[in-house]
Amino acid sequence: METSRVEIYSYDLTYAFGTYVMSGGQVVESLASTVVRLVTDEGGEGWGEVCPLGPLYLESHAGGARAALELLAPALVGLDPTNIAAVNAAMDRTLKGHRYAKSPVDMACWDILGKVAGQPVATLLGGRLQESFPLYKAVPLGPPEQMAKYVRERKAEGIRSFQVKIGADPYEDAERVRAVAAVTDAGDKLICDANGGYRLQDAVIAGRLLEPLERVYYEQPCATLEECLYVRQHTTLPMILDEVITDTQSLLRAWQAGGMEALNLKISKFGGLTGAKFIRDLAERLGLRVTLEDSWGGDLVSAAASHLAASTSAQTLFTVSFMNDWTNEHIAGYQPRSRDGVGAAPTAPGLGVEVDWKMLGEPLFVVG
Repeated sequence: METSRVEIYSYDLTYAFGTYVMSGGQVVESLASTVVRLVTDEGGEGWGEVCPLGPLYLESHAGGARAALELLAPALVGLDPTNIAAVNAAMDRTLKGHRYAKSPVDMACWDILGKVAGQPVATLLGGRLQESFPLYKAVPLGPPEQMAKYVRERKAEGIRSFQVKIGADPYEDAERVRAVAAVTDAGDKLICDANGGYRLQDAVIAGRLLEPLERVYYEQPCATLEECLYVRQHTTLPMILDEVITDTQSLLRAWQAGGMEALNLKISKFGGLTGAKFIRDLAERLGLRVTLEDSWGGDLVSAAASHLAASTSAQTLFTVSFMNDWTNEHIAGYQPRSRDGVGAAPTAPGLGVEVDWKMLGEPLFVVG
């Protein structure tokens, strides 16, 4: 089997709840997503997707993904997409770094491998350990009453885990979290996520103000790993790290320093499902819990996250996000679909979703 054609598509994903606000003045209403379709000489196909959360969140952006894929695509033609290690090696020989741009290619290869094997990707990632798993939704930064209203509405949909955006003034953030806590119950989780927005002093203040509250977790208070490790020494809140965990070395550095009890694992940060599986397995062996998701995306990203989650033990899995619940557009029939705050991985071979490629329009470019 060989990859005979590489097609790159684009479409816009609009936020389903109006405006998504994070620390540092980052505001999202719509994001550009990039879709990869690999077509084989035997008539098979595989799909992948990457959607950076704007140009200021991580070292990635939609234009960068597309420029990188234009460079990578010729190196994929003629390769066996089921030999995923060889595909990743070829991409690394063609372009250094840019793991986020390589992620949809890796995802598409897993999709093809599953279809050829007649197995869902979850089986290939180690086996289906969970039939279903809890989902979370992020609570955009805003006035306390607005955030509390959003949480009440999501609770009515069955959500029990909330990633509460903070990272502004620590005293105002504490009021936001208190307002949210007041409308939640004993079984709910409040993950207070600053997205690296605090200065050291504010991060320590925020940690001390949040400590008296129950069911609170502290995520990514500062922009650098060393700052986060400093904050960890000044709080007893369970710590989750996200943006600063970018590779094996940073994960081991944070773990050896006692800097976290969980990590937020975004698929595209590690070059796709291959790298994400490795980090997931390493985290499990280190005794860490994981949140599984990507920076943003639609049905394809949600499908990939669902298979990674289904193949993760319940003891290791902290929570998951189905990004297609956060967006209005659906190119694969709004699958996988959450139910009452719970997600599950498709059981059909590959990613288990059927992409309506006509919804994507004409490709940006085709190679092969």
